[in-house]
Amino acid sequence: QVQLEETGGGLVPAGGSLRLSCAASGRTPDTRVMAWFRQAPGKEREFIARISWKGGNAYYGDSVKGRSTISRDNAKNTVYLQMNDLRPEDTAVYYCAADTSYSTNYEHSEAYDYWGQGTQVTVSS
Repeated sequence: QVQLEETGGGLVPAGGSLRLSCAASGRTPDTRVMAWFRQAPGKEREFIARISWKGGNAYYGDSVKGRSTISRDNAKNTVYLQMNDLRPEDTAVYYCAADTSYSTNYEHSEAYDYWGQGTQVTVSS
C-alpha cells in the first residue's frame, strides 16, 4: 500500500501563487509516476500534471500549462505543484495520485492506483 498526503491548499487572491506538496509513504518503491488532478464542484476530475520519479519528465494539462510546475524530491518522497497566476477557475480540490505501472493514458484518473484525500484551493476574485 502507498499512502499519499497533500498539503498546502488554502485561500489565495487571483494572481497569487501556491505550492502544494504530496508526501508519499508506505511501499513507495512501487510507484513510478506521480500526478496532480483537481476536481471542482459539479465537474469531472481534471488532469493537471504528471512526473516520473526516475526520469523526471513532466507533462501538463492545457488549463495550467505555463502557470504551473511539477517537481519532485526523491529523498523526501515528495512531489510538489507550484501554481502561479491563479484564477478563480482554478478553485477546486487538488488530489495527488500515484501510478505503479507507467500507464500511457496518464491524463485519465483510471491510470492511477493510489490517491490522497485532497486539499482545497480557493482563488478569490
